[in-house]
Amino acid sequence: MSVVNFYSPDEREIVAEIRAWSSYALEKVSPFFNGLPPCPYAKKAWQDNRVAVVFRYGGNQCLFNVLSEFSDALDLVLIVDQNTRQSSDDFHEFLENMNQAISNGIFGDRDLWLMGFHPDDDANDFLDDGEFIPHVNTPYSLTFVQRLSKVQEAADKLKQMGYYEAYLAEYDAADLFEKRETLYRRLKNGNESS
Repeated sequence: MSVVNFYSPDEREIVAEIRAWSSYALEKVSPFFNGLPPCPYAKKAWQDNRVAVVFRYGGNQCLFNVLSEFSDALDLVLIVDQNTRQSSDDFHEFLENMNQAISNGIFGDRDLWLMGFHPDDDANDFLDDGEFIPHVNTPYSLTFVQRLSKVQEAADKLKQMGYYEAYLAEYDAADLFEKRETLYRRLKNGNESS
């Protein structure tokens, strides 16, 4: 996948905001994650230029292109959508259905995983204490595209370090973790067995 970083001034502001929020909320050590950052790999991925930010304008073609052309030169592709028309529930249901479609080989590469943030999602106090000051006034959703195997294998290592204990107790995220783990087993074994 070729990523061209020619952004308009408005897009540059959003990219700067995403980078600043990552630094503020994801990259600092946290007692909620057993002394690790909420995303222990974010800082290095940004420093190594392994994160691409692309903007979605109309339809799902941008997402389909990212899925069809995902490059292992990247750890993460962030898709920004400033025109999110779906509700938060519909947005997350769409991503869940897309993960199933990916697992079924619809896009060829089955080793991909989608997660997302919607502007109407409930705040997550473990990630952001509410003091981060946004740079832009335009709401947008984010779709994260990553290698399923890398995400799950990293999660397995972090789990052994007590990373998820407080988070899973506070937020009902166990269902999401179980779904990802099931798709990972399907990827590795051809079925959902361990």
